[in-house]
Amino acid sequence: MAAAPRAPSLARRLFLLALTFAVVLLTVTGIVLAAVNRTAVERGFDRRIQVYVKLLIADIAGAVDDTSIVIGANLGEPLFELPQSGWYWQILRTDAGRNEVRASRSLFDGRLPTLGPEAAADGPTRSREGYIEAPNGVRLRAVERVVELGEDGDFTIVVAGPADDILSTVRGFNLILVATLIMLAVGMGVSALLQVRVGLAPLQRLVGGLTAIRAGEQEHLEGDFPVEIAPLAREVNALIDSNREIVERSRTHVGNLAHALKTPLSVIQNEAAGRDDALALKVAEQTQVMRDQVNHHLDRARAAARARVATTVVPVADVVGSLARTMQKVHRDRDLEVACAVPQEVMFRGERNDLEEMVGNLVDNACKWASGRVVVTAEREQSPTSADRAFFSITVDDDGPGLTPEERESVGRRGRRLDETKPGSGLGLSIVAELAGLYEGSLRLDAAPTGGLRAVLRLPAV
Repeated sequence: MAAAPRAPSLARRLFLLALTFAVVLLTVTGIVLAAVNRTAVERGFDRRIQVYVKLLIADIAGAVDDTSIVIGANLGEPLFELPQSGWYWQILRTDAGRNEVRASRSLFDGRLPTLGPEAAADGPTRSREGYIEAPNGVRLRAVERVVELGEDGDFTIVVAGPADDILSTVRGFNLILVATLIMLAVGMGVSALLQVRVGLAPLQRLVGGLTAIRAGEQEHLEGDFPVEIAPLAREVNALIDSNREIVERSRTHVGNLAHALKTPLSVIQNEAAGRDDALALKVAEQTQVMRDQVNHHLDRARAAARARVATTVVPVADVVGSLARTMQKVHRDRDLEVACAVPQEVMFRGERNDLEEMVGNLVDNACKWASGRVVVTAEREQSPTSADRAFFSITVDDDGPGLTPEERESVGRRGRRLDETKPGSGLGLSIVAELAGLYEGSLRLDAAPTGGLRAVLRLPAV
């Protein structure tokens, strides 16, 4: 039998949805915060460079009237004097075709490249920022400004600092940000798991209550439920009460029908018993057949009513063990062995009389045909989920002659007997199949490993 597809878990679905939302949200947040931080760090670095640019502009403007002013002397940054320090400034005079260059000592004979041919903003001072490469290959963050002093000349001022200062600050922030977001994601995942557990706890109580009802431990769903599922609990309790009333009404009708039919049949049978002619004998014979059929169908009706609301729990091992001992005594003249292997934890959810009738018919049939050994085993089936109904299987094997596939198909028909020399009415297997169907179970016939017939009875478990 193919395994039923596993139903999706509501708790897992909610948890994965919350976790996915948290991961996406935190990822987007991390990217945005990292970009904002990088921009802020670059702006702070640019503001520092802008101070040097303004001081250089002041030196240029002052040197026009006072030749004693040394350009770049008042910057207050010793790194501009150290060779290849990463901090550089450069002033290029561009008016009247001139190409005069002044630079910090840190540049030596090198030159800083411009930021490119892109147009600068209009105005007497034009400034832009970007990244350039130093003569030694180091990446720099530079601010370039164009200054027009009229007759005193036009100048392009470039001040640059090491881009590694920006990258190290950004990298440190990003590491802290990633660690923080990971901890936040873990916290949100734990929070989502707790929310799902707590939020679905009433549904778990509802499932537990239904399981207890099926196991016969209680008759209604008990306890307070949240407003979202309280109507469901009320409807389930109302359905149980309605079903119980219908069953009680059906039992009453069955009893009334039994009395209504048995009385006329008894009268007919008594009248026929007072005569000894052929007609009376035939009437008596058929009356007995009618009585048997009435009893049979009334018993099935009662069993159907019990199966629909079965709340009792029957230990299968006790029933099978008792039947095995009984059958072994009945067939002791044949030296027949009836072996049992039934776990104590296998429980039948139904009426004990019905289980005894089903298993008794199968074991009795096996004993009639067995050569010397009948084996009865039971096994609980694994349910796909806790919400699915549980079942167990009882297997009865004999070492008799067995049946062909065609015979196994026909032997289950009501009243069909393959050997008239064996005692019985031919109703045993059909009764078992019918009773099992009332419990939503089944009966399957197959070939036993010992060569005889195997009967597999599948019934609901607790």
